[in-house]
Amino acid sequence: MALKRMDNVLIVVDDLEAAKAFFIELGLKLEGETTVEGPLVGSLIGLKDVRATLAMMRPPDGHGGIELDKFHTPNAIRFGPVDAPVNALGLRRVMFAVDDIDDVVARMRARGAELIGEMQYEDTYRLAYIRGPEGIIVGLAEEMRKASKRTGKGSGRSKPFSRAKPAGAPIRP
Repeated sequence: MALKRMDNVLIVVDDLEAAKAFFIELGLKLEGETTVEGPLVGSLIGLKDVRATLAMMRPPDGHGGIELDKFHTPNAIRFGPVDAPVNALGLRRVMFAVDDIDDVVARMRARGAELIGEMQYEDTYRLAYIRGPEGIIVGLAEEMRKASKRTGKGSGRSKPFSRAKPAGAPIRP
């Protein structure tokens, strides 16, 4: 059976309300919120006596999403500083495509987000990294030039650099 899609990414937070407000300001919508608990949940995630509140956040296109979890029991465990650098091991950021990077960065900074850095890749993309509550890092990407009219799958599409191998290329360790 083939992989169908990426459904969501989990971010465990201590301040669920601040994290929800951050992602709502960014442009995601709160799809739903619930509390889960009990032995079935515990057996799924490998913990005992689980009770957690989950908030599902969806981007405007409805694809993928971010699940924010606040653990009431057992308590969440922090490994390292809240402001860990981007090269710290583990999931470090999520990236969103935006129409106007200046507007998004300004709105998020007005709400307390920290601008980590920004750059422009040739004349194709502007990128910015911001840090929100709980040390969450969000990448923003704005396409600078519109792709030429496409005549087929992927034609005329400008892309940022990639180290990925072409389809069908052998993968070597």
